[in-house]
Amino acid sequence: MPKIHPTAYVDKRAELAENVEIGPNVYVGPFVFIDEGTVIKAHSYIETHTRIGKNNQIGPFAVIGTPPQHLSYKGEETYVEIGDNNIIREFVTIHRGTSLDEGITRIGNNNLLMSYVHIAHDCKVGNFVIMSNNATLGGHVIVYDRVVMGGFSAVHQFCRIGSFAFVSGMSGVVKDVPPFVKVFGIPAKIQGLNIVGLKRASFSKEEIRKISQALGIFLDGPATLSEVIQELKDIFGEEPWVKILIDFLENPSRQGIMRRRATEGENG
Repeated sequence: MPKIHPTAYVDKRAELAENVEIGPNVYVGPFVFIDEGTVIKAHSYIETHTRIGKNNQIGPFAVIGTPPQHLSYKGEETYVEIGDNNIIREFVTIHRGTSLDEGITRIGNNNLLMSYVHIAHDCKVGNFVIMSNNATLGGHVIVYDRVVMGGFSAVHQFCRIGSFAFVSGMSGVVKDVPPFVKVFGIPAKIQGLNIVGLKRASFSKEEIRKISQALGIFLDGPATLSEVIQELKDIFGEEPWVKILIDFLENPSRQGIMRRRATEGENG
């Protein structure tokens, strides 16, 4: 049976699986499902239409499943979905989606969201993502797997952050961040390859060399984006890690893809 503190409120329309723990003064609203092993710590607020997977650690004072901060929202039934094994620290806010998108804000598995992180409506966050204190995502942002975002960084709505990218603290992202790079500044610019991140992820020297070569073609070539994509395909074929970059470049958001390399004076 779930373990529910006497001071907590759990709506009768909520569903709690085995071994769920609900701490003091927690609010769990209607149409919330919480799966096995998840712990909701003191004073957290989970409003409605939220599905939380297994073995998550949430709170205290986290706020999840509240309405989107969007003037077009008129009370439509929209959702938050959170996967398994996430650590969601104190004062994190995660809002439901809107009818302007799929209506779902989705968090994957094995993520660390540090204190005061904000994930706005309709965002999609992948797996093994680290968002440091006060990192903020505007609406409709997509964050791919194994991204690291530094403290107080912010991402403009509709942008994408590619896999294995590193967004330095205090950065303002206004265009799509390609995979494998590190960015810094306001507006953020590409500093180079995220070598530290790739080494920590156990990429081989040969894999890093190929990714670096592909990134150089993307950043330094005078060609159009479509010409860069074709050149990458011609040189690397189906090389799996380079294909991640190619796939990303083939599907830009409305914000466009960050391509400018920072000058020496702009390096963080």
